Amino acid sequence: MQCATSLWEKTLNAELNDKCVLITGASGGIGLAVAEALAAERAKLVLHYHTQAEPVRELQQRIAVPNVAVPADLRDERQVERMFAEALSAFPRIDVLVVNAGIFRSESVPLHEMTAAQWRETLDADLNSAFLTCRGFLRHLADDPRESAAIVLVGSTAGLFGEAGHADYAAAKAAMVYGLTLSLKNEIVRLAPRGRVNCVCPGWTRTPMAADGLSDPALMLRVQATMALQKVAEPRDVAAAIVFLASERLSGHISGAVLPIAGGMEGRLLHPDAP
Repeated sequence: MQCATSLWEKTLNAELNDKCVLITGASGGIGLAVAEALAAERAKLVLHYHTQAEPVRELQQRIAVPNVAVPADLRDERQVERMFAEALSAFPRIDVLVVNAGIFRSESVPLHEMTAAQWRETLDADLNSAFLTCRGFLRHLADDPRESAAIVLVGSTAGLFGEAGHADYAAAKAAMVYGLTLSLKNEIVRLAPRGRVNCVCPGWTRTPMAADGLSDPALMLRVQATMALQKVAEPRDVAAAIVFLASERLSGHISGAVLPIAGGMEGRLLHPDAP
């Protein structure tokens, strides 16, 4: 089998070839791109998915690095524990965790119309799953101490600027961006002295989850009016930043950083002539 080259043709020389990386949500657009990028760096991969097994199975046919696919509902504490157990039965230890799994509802629902059930469902899928996954990784570090390790959380510009009609999603991502990232950067070093925790915040990215929004020209004009670079990100743009933050060689003195991957997006109108 040949290593995937459709999205990732050159390595970053990240020195991840002897590292094992667990990627949650590896069946989605960003997750698949991250897996391909890490495969190009020769990392060993644990590919998590929830219900969409086929994209992960197809990925496994395209990459030539040791890997294992593990299904789990990350909202379920026992399934998260089983995911780590299966990963550690395939590889002796996990060095890097990429917390990418989550949901985004395309339908805009203002808070005064939002049900408590929707609020709970979003926080459960986006925030509680991140808590359980990070906890599982940190417990692994406590059981198997080492000098270095890394967590990369995938937040969102919604967590930086808010997202009208999606307050549930914005609240969950803001908790990841600020609460988890800035707390865990101080906790991880008690288990791994050179351990690092960082967060990337993608804006609009060309993934299946964003397909509905990307198909609305009027919405895209309004979105790009807040961006210095008036273009939508590709999954590989986010993947490159995640590989950088996962690599001790490339970012060994960076921890607690929040990196927007959003074309210079701001929370104000930068192009007032846009409709």
